[in-house]
Amino acid sequence: MWRKLFASVPAFRAPKAPCRSFKSSSRRAEKDFFKDLEAQFRAFREKAAAAMPGSDWSPFELTPGLPPERADVVIIGGGVMGWSIAYWLKRKERVRDGLRVLVVEKDPTYSQASTVLSCGGIRQQFSLKENILLSMTSADFLKNINNHLWVVNEDPVDLQFNHSGYLFLASEKSAHIMEENYRTQRSAGAKVALLSPSQLKERFPWINTEGVALASLGLENEGWFDPWSLLNALRRKAVSMGVYQCFGEVTGFRSSSNVAEITDGDFVNVKRIKYVNVQMPNSLEYQPVETAVVVNAAGANSGKIAAMLGIGLGPKESMSGIPFPVEPRKRFVYVVHCPDGPGLDTPFLIDYSGVYLRREGLGGNYLTGMSPEEAEEPDISNLDVDHEFFQEKVWPRLAHRIPAFEQLKVSSSWAGFYDYNTFDQNGIIGLHPLVPNMYFATGFSGHGLQQSPAVGLAVAELILDGGYKTIDLRAFDLKRIFLQEPMLESNIV
Repeated sequence: MWRKLFASVPAFRAPKAPCRSFKSSSRRAEKDFFKDLEAQFRAFREKAAAAMPGSDWSPFELTPGLPPERADVVIIGGGVMGWSIAYWLKRKERVRDGLRVLVVEKDPTYSQASTVLSCGGIRQQFSLKENILLSMTSADFLKNINNHLWVVNEDPVDLQFNHSGYLFLASEKSAHIMEENYRTQRSAGAKVALLSPSQLKERFPWINTEGVALASLGLENEGWFDPWSLLNALRRKAVSMGVYQCFGEVTGFRSSSNVAEITDGDFVNVKRIKYVNVQMPNSLEYQPVETAVVVNAAGANSGKIAAMLGIGLGPKESMSGIPFPVEPRKRFVYVVHCPDGPGLDTPFLIDYSGVYLRREGLGGNYLTGMSPEEAEEPDISNLDVDHEFFQEKVWPRLAHRIPAFEQLKVSSSWAGFYDYNTFDQNGIIGLHPLVPNMYFATGFSGHGLQQSPAVGLAVAELILDGGYKTIDLRAFDLKRIFLQEPMLESNIV
């Protein structure tokens, strides 16, 4: 170690014998020599002090990007949900720097992140009051984004929020459901209006109203925004507040176990996480992070994270044998160009056939797609786009509803993952009874982006306050899964 220490000090160079001349240049050279000599001694003293016991100097080079060895809260998933939770935890901390929060994201490029691959829609037109309130609260957050996420000496946040609303179309068969949803939405405070086929045609003459019995239009707080801008704004603000970020993959946990009796003669193994193992990108090296609380906000991968703790791997008839019901589902988004398509007043259209459409900027560009049938779910081993799906499923339905799209050109496309809740297509929020220090915030089945500001606040309230303060989301607890009591949402796109 001492050899390395001395080797790091600049080599001592003996000066040439001083000239006997008393010219000013000689005096300057002598002065420079002593100045240089003192600088070398100062560097040596600093290096020696750094190597003394009690310092943080190490002869070994540390891997850059390693997470801290300890954090109060480790959030798995650096998408918009994870960063929203991190932001609200720091916003609510009672003592400045009193809470150490770490966000772990496995994809440093975000090339496969559900957040940035979504269409960026936000709506209040749901069938469940909880979903309506979540989106209304999030819409208020987004409209006042710079009151929350502006960072000093940085440019203001611009989400490119387009307030064109959502337009749902219902057939005769589903019109009564739309009417029920409308009453629920209005009672929760959402601004929506029902339109008859003639009113629909008058307002949007480019729509073919054949087969449409009723339409529902969002009048306020609905539209779309740029997901990437929201993600970056949340991350930038959270980091400025002291949140740690790490790019790596959670590969396992170290936990303590206790056997607990839940009913007469029925025992379960309850685990408490002590360490989260984080493996660095393109490396075999991993860092165990000691923590008190873990948040599973891993989206489409949250089921895989749950399985690492044995959730769903126990005997089928036991609580530990009930699998966590979130899995990745691939969805395709197609960018089409249609010069004669509908104009600037175009809302985010959801047809009862399943096809959707929204504008993408100006110049006749649009985003479109639809969810496949359950039996036709695409392969999730890659993010390849199925162009036949567009030709056979999407385009015919789109052209039927909007005849202008009989002439269009697909200019680009991509695929992304939903964190799909196979149980009831709703978010899962709260603690798991078999892992009492792991919170879940996942399974939103396509509406996680728009609800992330409100869900982040809700999870922070659970962790720091012990219960919900803003919106009561107990209906989304994991208890419903164990009791087999689904909270079905009828307005899933």
